Parts: sequence; C-alpha cells; structure tokens
Amino acid sequence: MIPSSYPHDRLPVPDPAAAAHSARLLKRVRAEIDAAGGAISFARFMDLALYAPGLGYYRAGARKFGPDGDFVTAPELSPLFSRCLARQCRQILEALEDGILLELGAGTGIMAADLLRELRALDTLPERYAILEPSGELRQRQRQTLAERAPDLLDRVVWLDALPEPGLRGVVLGNEVLDALPAERFRVTATGPRRLAVAWTETGLNWVEGDEDPTVTAAVARIEGELGRRLPPGYTSEYVPHLAAWLRAIAEPLTAGALLFIDYGHPRRDYYHPERAVGTLLCHYRHRVHDDPLFLPGLQDITASVDFSAVADAALAAGLDVAGYTPQNYFLFGCGLLELLAEVDPADTLRYLEQSRQVKLLTLPGEMGERFQAIALTRDLDLPLRGFSVRDERGRL
Repeated sequence: MIPSSYPHDRLPVPDPAAAAHSARLLKRVRAEIDAAGGAISFARFMDLALYAPGLGYYRAGARKFGPDGDFVTAPELSPLFSRCLARQCRQILEALEDGILLELGAGTGIMAADLLRELRALDTLPERYAILEPSGELRQRQRQTLAERAPDLLDRVVWLDALPEPGLRGVVLGNEVLDALPAERFRVTATGPRRLAVAWTETGLNWVEGDEDPTVTAAVARIEGELGRRLPPGYTSEYVPHLAAWLRAIAEPLTAGALLFIDYGHPRRDYYHPERAVGTLLCHYRHRVHDDPLFLPGLQDITASVDFSAVADAALAAGLDVAGYTPQNYFLFGCGLLELLAEVDPADTLRYLEQSRQVKLLTLPGEMGERFQAIALTRDLDLPLRGFSVRDERGRL
C-alpha cells in the first residue's frame, strides 16, 4: 500500500450531493474490481474516475475550472496566453491558405473565445472552430462563455461528438489534455517491475502490488533501454499505455497542419530522474493539490506529468514530424508576449501592473513558465514555427 503524504482531514468535506455522486462511482469501481477478480489496473481506475459516462470527473456536472472549481488553467489566468497562441495559429493558417481550428476539451470555453477574438483582430478568422468535448455540462458552459465574450463569432463554433473524417487542414489544440490520459503505475522490485493495481479492502480502495506481468515488464524495459540505466528497486512511476494509439487517432484526420499541445511534463530523462522516485501523480480538489488519486473518486482531477519524449516517439510512429519543443515561457515569447505587454501604456498604472503580473504567472520558472512545455507535431507543413523561434529544445527529447 502507498500512503498519501497529504492528510485527508485537510481537504474540504464534500456536500451531501457530491458525496452521493462519489459513492455511485465507487460502486461502479467496486463492481469492476469484483469482476476482475479483486483488482484493476490503475489505468482502468483512472479511466473510470475521469471518464465513466455520467459519473467520471470530466463526464459529470460539477464545476471544475476557475475560482469556483478545482484548478485554474493558463487561458483563465490571462487572455495573453490565448492572444499569443492565436499568433501561432495565424502563421499556420496563412501558410495553409485556409483551415480550421479543432480544440480538444475546451474547458470553460475561455480559450476558444479569446482565440477567436484575437484571430479576428489579426484578420485570420478560421471558417470553423470545432470543439471535441464529451461533457454535456462543459459544452453548455462553453456555449455560454462564447455567447458572453464573443457573441458575433458563436456561429463559427461547432461541437463534435467524434473526431472528423480525414481531410482536416488546420490546427489541433490541446491545452492540459495529455496529462489526463489514463496512466499505468508501476514499482520496481528486486525481482523486476510490478504493476500497482487498485483493490477494495476493509479500509476502502487501496493499492496492491500485482504479480509479474509481461506488458509492464516490457514497458519498463523499454524505458530503461532508452534511459541507458536501470531503475532502482523501490522506484515508482507511470507511463501511458495507450498514448501511441490515442495520438494516432487524433492525428489521423489531419491532412496538413499542426497539433499543438501545452502541458506540464518533462523529457524522458527528467521524467524518470532519480529524484522522482515516487512518480508524478497529482490530484486537484477545490484548489488543493495532493497525491492520493483513490480519494473521493469522481470529485477530483487526476493527472500524471507528460513524458514528452514518449509523445515525440508516438508522433513519429503516427507519421508526424516533431516541429518544435520548448518551455511555455519561450513559446509565449516567440509568439509575441512581450510585444503585447509593450502595447500597454505604463502611464496606465493599474492596467500595466496587472498585465505585468499576468506575464509573470505565465513565464516565471517558479510559476508556469518552465513547468509547462509546448510541443508541435506537424504533417505536410514545412514551416519554422514562431513559437519555437526563441528556443527549440527538441534535442532534449
């Protein structure tokens, strides 16, 4: 069993309706555990906790984003993020001479609204802005946000139930999407790696160490081969078993253009660094960050940092080119963040100070600047992307 380092009594107590919702999801999880003979993989638990229809965190109606939710994303911290991203999209759309934008999981819809407004100001509005969003509650909130912030552009937005057919030209956007892909968890023992599974015990959900599994053994052997070193006994971490299949499916419709992902993570050598011997799993619940994904299933976000080397490998296997990789701060600088700040008159003291504060949140290493990374994956697009013009760290992947 792996104890949490964050005391549960320091987390907010859910109201009766939320507690009842979590209990319903827990019942579903327990049924799967029983059907599987006593334990399920963590990847399966994470999939249920986040995406079980009507019950999972991203499929149910609780507010997730913003001050009243569980966490805040970069587009909500500052419109400068989306304004910079719009400039990268503009460069690609102009090179293609047409195209659409497709956002994967649009959250509150703030990024979509701010992107569309900025692209209109840049005279590069796409003919269509598509949103692939499985949550009915989030679709409703996105529509409301767009109606409030960009009402005259709402008719360009469409919501998709599935990925489009092949033939898509344009940009696929994923901000904080990769970190929510279900991850497998493992621990290295003296006799080899073991899957860390989820079981039901007399004290509730708990971790159990599984028997030797050839799939996990092979996955860890690949990681160690790419690192050029063995992981020591006791080392605990994650990998995303279906990353390659997921990315292949996302990339399949794209005939020409780019996939842009921004998320927190590391290249492989940093991801499996000796100092990260307990893995990268984090949970977000009512603006508290803790490390127990088995707590209150369905009421909290569960994430694992992104192995961007694995993303690059999956992209190449899907027939894509890796066109750029850099920390978020350098991506935003390349997209004109400081020029946008320079447009604000320093004599307008309050506005200038607020814009400067937002720039710091987005770019300082201790904030989002280096924890978040940007990666561009392209198809039939021979173009040096401006977001990677200040610094391109593909050599670290």
